[in-house]
Amino acid sequence: MPDITLNRQAEAPIPTHYGSFRMIAYADDPAERMPHLAFVAADFDPNRPVPVRIHSECMTGDVFGSRRCDCGEQLDISLKIAAERGGVVIYLRQEGRGIGLINKLKAYNLQDLGLNTAEANTHLGFDVDARQYDCAIFILQDLGIREVELITNNPDKVDALRRSPIQVTGRIPIEIPANEDSRDYLQAKKELMGHLLGL
Repeated sequence: MPDITLNRQAEAPIPTHYGSFRMIAYADDPAERMPHLAFVAADFDPNRPVPVRIHSECMTGDVFGSRRCDCGEQLDISLKIAAERGGVVIYLRQEGRGIGLINKLKAYNLQDLGLNTAEANTHLGFDVDARQYDCAIFILQDLGIREVELITNNPDKVDALRRSPIQVTGRIPIEIPANEDSRDYLQAKKELMGHLLGL
């Protein structure tokens, strides 16, 4: 794993309608305006397997409720699970599978012309999935977590953690039913990226 220079820059209690969390901001620079975040549930205990969601930022889905993807609903359910089971949600600032919001919107236009989500990214000159999970592993270690139940359908996340000092003791699936706007996207995630979906 490459050297990570993140530090805890600030933290505060955040009451939510799911339950109480402690939000911790991680960055290498205290002036960073888009830090990675950890939402740590009130009854978090690092001495047992911790339910953990590693969630990559999706402004369109997480904030504005876009129906083109399942991201916002996955985040919603993950926060609920974390609050109920003493878990952690790590929010990584790698929008659009690492290509950024502007390029994600360009990719959406390409999808509307008939490309799937993977083809749109490569057409723009990016990898199908450019996300990295080293920062998430750093945050897990900083929190003292050694074992996780990973809230994911993505085998790449499981593999990334299994190549780290963190032990994956189980996987919590988080499937969102497809709608007319998300069906092709979810099908591409299953068929082209190997996501564990029962479509």
